[in-house]
Amino acid sequence: MTSVSQRRKVLIVEDEPSIQSLLHNLIEKLGCENTAATNGQQALAMISRKEFDAVLLDLRCSNLRPEEVVTGIHEIRPSLVGRILVITGEVSDAETLDLIERHFLLPIPYTRLLQDLVGRLRALLHIVPSPNRREIPNRQ
Repeated sequence: MTSVSQRRKVLIVEDEPSIQSLLHNLIEKLGCENTAATNGQQALAMISRKEFDAVLLDLRCSNLRPEEVVTGIHEIRPSLVGRILVITGEVSDAETLDLIERHFLLPIPYTRLLQDLVGRLRALLHIVPSPNRREIPNRQ
């Protein structure tokens, strides 16, 4: 397991308590620390005060336009460019697709959350899977 001083830090930006809890549990099982924000303004304030290695962002939970949140993150912490995983429903509108493409966001649809999130976080944060640790909760 990663030592406390080396643990990766992930910011969850999600307003739905059940999804926030699911993300918290998955990130903890990866051996990472996590902090949650329920909207874009709160997330930007947290990012200005604390370093994060990645951001999980629900584009629809914010009191700000998605463009404002993503641009704000990149202005405050340029190190997070390419380190934002977008959690969203199916993306079909041109504006959201353009935002994802322009800012190198990695989309994860809700329908594939459990299947994709762990693998993408592992790759993004350079976490080697532990053969003894179960990371994906049982689906019932």
